[in-house]
Amino acid sequence: MHLDRAVDAYLRHISLERGLSDHTVAAYRRDLSAYASWLAEHGADDTDAVTAALVSAFAAERASAVPAPAPASLARLQSSVRGLHRFLAREGIVADDPSRRLRPPKAAQRLPKALTIDQVEQLLDAAGPAPQDAVPGDLAGLRDRALVELLYATGARVSEIVQLDVDDLATGDVLRVRGKGSKERIVPVGSYARDAVDAYLTRVRPELARRGHATPRLFLGVRGGPLSRQSAWLILQRAAERAGLTAHVSPHTLRHSFATHLLQGGADVRVVQELLGHASVATTQIYTHVSVDALRDVYATSHPRAR
Repeated sequence: MHLDRAVDAYLRHISLERGLSDHTVAAYRRDLSAYASWLAEHGADDTDAVTAALVSAFAAERASAVPAPAPASLARLQSSVRGLHRFLAREGIVADDPSRRLRPPKAAQRLPKALTIDQVEQLLDAAGPAPQDAVPGDLAGLRDRALVELLYATGARVSEIVQLDVDDLATGDVLRVRGKGSKERIVPVGSYARDAVDAYLTRVRPELARRGHATPRLFLGVRGGPLSRQSAWLILQRAAERAGLTAHVSPHTLRHSFATHLLQGGADVRVVQELLGHASVATTQIYTHVSVDALRDVYATSHPRAR
């Protein structure tokens, strides 16, 4: 099979059968297009012509590129290549998997950056007014406050938040979130976020909905269409600027802060794993390192010979 056809077949598989997001599929498409082009330049434009030596040479060349690629980008690239060849072997398109000996690069473990509780409160106040303080007609302010409150209250990814339908929040104080691979999880919603969302639903969303076509999406843009992931990111950036937060603040920063503050408050790591939708507790355990300052404080105040 020609490599371009093989790549298209694999991308259809991860999109339709595995249910990966459009964003993830687009990243895999970029990686595999570069891989297929490199193979064609080296005389291999057919799946049967790809050898383990070629796969290793491609990985080595990319790893030694200047400027050096980010470890996460290199790991994703190799994951794309391995996934493609495993798929082709499993489907019987090729007899063997030439990438089976390819080992992913060991990425340097970086501690996620979290905001302090005071910084989160500054960010929320800068996003928009609390429901009781809102003035009539402040549609964007109430919507933006509800969006940021919900991001912090649930630890959900921004892609998960903008994909929410109104019915996903219609079960009292819990939220139904559809995560990676279309897996659903239930996440509690605190009273502050619930009040902000209720105010948005009753005082803002009806007006925004009248401006566009009917959609079940929870968060809407100013023209009445579903709020995009990029728009949600910009809302948060503007709030961070107004709050005077000089550190980089993204939706994922709030996800990190959610996990860190739960663990600092005594939550079990497996509970946090469930709330975040991590497949493995090993992914969640990185947040336990963030609380080392809290451990030092407890040690300093509790151990008789700590000082």
